[in-house]
Amino acid sequence: MSTDLTPLFAPEGVVVIGASRQSGKLGAAMARSLAPFPGARALVNARRPEPGEGVYASVAEAAAHTAGRLDLAILCVPAAGCADALAEAAAAGCRAALVCAGGFGEAGPAGEAHADALRLVVQETGIRLLGPNTSGFFAPHLGLTASFVPAAGQLPAGDIAVVAASGGVNHALSFDLVAAGNGVSLGVGIGAGLGVTAADVLAHLAGDSRTTAVALHLETVPDGRGLVEAVRLAAGVKPVVALVVGRSDVGDFARSHTGALATSWRTTRAALRQAGAVVVDDEREMVDALTALSRIRLRPHPDPGLAIVTAQAGPGLLLADRAGADGVRMPELTETTQRALGELLPPLTYQRNPVDTGRPAETFARVLETTATDPAVDLLAVYALTEPDSVDLASAAQDAGLGTHSPAVVVVGGLPEDIAEQRARLHKAGIPALTGPASAANAVRALVTHARQRAVPTDKATDGSRQEPAATVPSGPLDEDAAKTFLASLGIRTPKRLACDTRADAHHALRLLGGPVAVKVLDAAILHKTEIGGVHLGVRTPDELDTALDAIGPDRRYLVEAMAPAGVDLVLGARRDPVFGPVVLAGLGGTAAEALADVAIRLAPLSVAEAAQMPDDLAARALLDGWRGGPVLDRAEFGRVVSALGACLAASSDTAEIEINPLRLTADGLIALDAVIVPTASPAQAAQDR
Repeated sequence: MSTDLTPLFAPEGVVVIGASRQSGKLGAAMARSLAPFPGARALVNARRPEPGEGVYASVAEAAAHTAGRLDLAILCVPAAGCADALAEAAAAGCRAALVCAGGFGEAGPAGEAHADALRLVVQETGIRLLGPNTSGFFAPHLGLTASFVPAAGQLPAGDIAVVAASGGVNHALSFDLVAAGNGVSLGVGIGAGLGVTAADVLAHLAGDSRTTAVALHLETVPDGRGLVEAVRLAAGVKPVVALVVGRSDVGDFARSHTGALATSWRTTRAALRQAGAVVVDDEREMVDALTALSRIRLRPHPDPGLAIVTAQAGPGLLLADRAGADGVRMPELTETTQRALGELLPPLTYQRNPVDTGRPAETFARVLETTATDPAVDLLAVYALTEPDSVDLASAAQDAGLGTHSPAVVVVGGLPEDIAEQRARLHKAGIPALTGPASAANAVRALVTHARQRAVPTDKATDGSRQEPAATVPSGPLDEDAAKTFLASLGIRTPKRLACDTRADAHHALRLLGGPVAVKVLDAAILHKTEIGGVHLGVRTPDELDTALDAIGPDRRYLVEAMAPAGVDLVLGARRDPVFGPVVLAGLGGTAAEALADVAIRLAPLSVAEAAQMPDDLAARALLDGWRGGPVLDRAEFGRVVSALGACLAASSDTAEIEINPLRLTADGLIALDAVIVPTASPAQAAQDR
C-alpha cells in the first residue's frame, strides 16, 4: 500500500458518491462545501443520475466526463453500502477516499462486519481511506473543504495543522486557533481510523513545508509504538502539541465513539512527552501553546530563564505566580541590567524581575530590549494595555528586536477591536500575541517545556547506558531471593539475606546476620506476602524468630534478611503495556502515593539520561532532595537502575512485569527491599484469566 497521502490531502480532482439535491442530506452539504475547490469535481448518485446537471450514475461515468483525474472519492452513503462504493471508486482510478458515515465498529457485530468489508477493499486495492465516522478534513491553501461543515471553508490558510481523533474536535480546535489570530494548513478528523491513522498524518506533516506546528488530539491509540515513532519524526522538525482524552473515566464513551480500545491516559501522555510532544491539559492551553510555538522556539536548555516586563503590576503578578507554579525559573536580572533599567524607568518601579514599568513611556522599547538581552534571560513575557496616547506596543516590541533577536510573548489588553489590530501586527512580526496573563502563562510553559525536552540526551548508543546487550530474566518462576539475585546482577543493591529451607536454617541465618532482620515467606507463587501474614520485621531474638516462623506456618521456605536503614521508599516497576509495550514506572511508595497516582512513566528501553529525569515528574519530588535532612537521590544511580530494568524487560519476552517495592533511598544510596518478577501468562492461562 502506498504511504503517500497527496491523493487524499492534495487531490487533482474530487468525486462525491451519494451526492444529493436535498439540502438536508449529507451529500448535499458536502457538495456545497466542495463548490469552491478549483480542481476537477464530479457528483455521483446511482439512484437519481442527472448527467445534464453533472450528476452521474457511477464513478467511471463521472471520470469519463470530467477533465482531470479524480483522485479522491468522498463517500456520503450509509455504512452498508460503503464497501461497494469504495471498491467502485478504486476501480475507476481513485487513489484515496473519505468515508463520513458512522455505524461501523462502534455499532456492534453488524457494524463490525461493515468495517471488515471496508478493510478488505483497502487491502485488495491499496486505496488510502480516511474514516469512517468523521466529518472530514480541510486544506484552506488549496480551497479544499472536504467537510460537511461548510463554515470550515472560511478558515484562513496558515501554518498550524490539526490532527484530531474526532472530526468535531478538528473543527472546534481550528475555529479556536483562528479566533486567536492563527491560520490552518491542514485540519483532519481521523474518525475510526480503519485506514489512515493519526500516525500516518503526522508522518505526512513532518515533510509539509507549509506546516510549522501540529495540534494532536487523541482519544484512543490502536498502535502505540507506531504513534510514538510518528510523533518523534514530526517533533524532530516542528513542535507537536498533544491533548489526550481520558483523565476521567470516559473509556466506554470513547470506545462508543471510535469503536477502538481506550488506553491508559497517563501512559499515553508519558509516551507522547518522551517522543518529543508538548503535552497540554485542555484545548485552551493547546491553542495558546500553538500560537507561540508556531512562531518562536527557545534554544534547547534544561532550565530556561523567564523575565517579565509589565506595564500594570497586577497582571504581571498573575503571570509571575503562574510561572512559579509551573516550575519556570525567573532569575534576578544582573546588576548591569538593573542599572540600565534604573536610567530608563522611574525610581519607584520594581526592576529586578518582574520589571514593573508603570504606564509605558517613550523608553518602553529600550526597557524591553535591555531586559530581553540580560544574560540570564531566555524568554521575555510582556503585558500592557492599549491606552490612548500611550506607547504603540507592536512598534515598541519590533523596535526592541522581539521576534527577530529575542524570543518573547506579548499580552495586549484592551477592547477587542484594538487588540485585534495590535495582535495582527505582532503576529506579522513573528511575535506571539496572547489574550491575557493565563494565556501567556500557557504559552510560556509550552515554550519552556519544548526547550527542556530538546535538551535531554536520548541517544542510547552514546550516553553509556547500554554498552553490553541487555540481560534477560532467567526462565522459570522466581521467588524473592532469586529475583533479588537477578537484580544484583544488574547492579541493583539488595540487603544481605539467606534463603532457608527449615526452621533450623532460619535460626542459623539470624546468628549470621545478627538482628534486626526481616523474616518472610519464600514462595514464587505468593505475590502479596503481607496480605497472608508472610512478612515480619524487626526480629532480633530466637524467641521473636520462632513467633514469626509460627505465624508464617509449617512446611514453608523462609527468607531471613538484614533490615535496611531508614529512608524514603519508592516503587519502581517495569511492565508490558497492552498498547505501548514495555514501560517503566516510578513513584513514591506508600498508599498515599498510590491513591494520588503520583507516578512517572517512560517507554522502555530508555537511556540513563532519560531515566534520570523521571523524578522531576513527581509532585512529591522534594522528598528525594534531602527533605528535612533526609537522603538525597543520586539521579545518575537512579537513571542506571531504571534504564537497566527497562532494558531487561524489553529483552525478556517471557516476562510480564518486574517490580521493586519498596526501593528505598538511604544515606548510602538505593536498595531493593522487595522484588517480584511475573512471567508472561501462557495463552491457556490468559484465556482462563479472562
